[in-house]
Amino acid sequence: MSNQPVNLAISGAAGRMGKRLIALASDDNSLKITAAVESKEHPSIGLDAGALAGIQAIEIPIASNYPDEVDVVIDFSHPEGAAAAVSHCLSHHKPLVMATTGLDVSIIEEIHKAAEQIAVVWAPSMSLAVNLTMKLVETAGQALKDHVTGVDVEIIEKHHRFKADAPSGTALKFGEIVAETMGQTHHQHGREGLVGERPKNEIGYHAVRTGDNPGAHTIHFGMLGEAIELNVSASNRDCYAIGALAAAKFVASKPPGLYNMFDVLGLN
Repeated sequence: MSNQPVNLAISGAAGRMGKRLIALASDDNSLKITAAVESKEHPSIGLDAGALAGIQAIEIPIASNYPDEVDVVIDFSHPEGAAAAVSHCLSHHKPLVMATTGLDVSIIEEIHKAAEQIAVVWAPSMSLAVNLTMKLVETAGQALKDHVTGVDVEIIEKHHRFKADAPSGTALKFGEIVAETMGQTHHQHGREGLVGERPKNEIGYHAVRTGDNPGAHTIHFGMLGEAIELNVSASNRDCYAIGALAAAKFVASKPPGLYNMFDVLGLN
């Protein structure tokens, strides 16, 4: 394996996560930032990416294009930026870490198609703790699926006021894991009014948006006479950036295929 640093392009470089990616990657000798990408209309175009991220200048300006010297792209932007990142990586045959959430069906289809030709790490959360909790949810679901009194599963997620999608992609992934292991077929997003007795085949989702909360999820397994709650939360956004950088190192040397954070962390 080469000792050369991975040349990294960050899509969404002027955003909250992009700035943390730049700051943390600049302090990692195994990585080298070679591109900081934003949309053409972004007011930060031309500014030094390091200075914008609150560190010393790195002589990489925020730009709307990708240079040739890129080994891996991390996209932590928005749906339009994600689509552009997929297109670039596919046309230049470069690995991609897709960390943007709230993607529509067309972009998701493009990611799956791209993974036939390039290596893609795609996950609803880049957090180590979140992905370990997903494994715990899977284990709990398998153990409780035949519980004699039945099990009611509710997923509560909390994020900052600026988050555009609800529920979070991570909450939806938790629900997908529960449904696959326990067999629920209905996904209920919130409740209001005289809704009647809770159906047995239902998973409930509840999205809270407050302040600057970087992310918290609770998966509640409710039975008659007892309950289990699995909680995972972030105190700042660095956990997502650290995971995305680990994914970039992982995917840089991988053959084409669709990978997730379980692959990155050796949990599969």
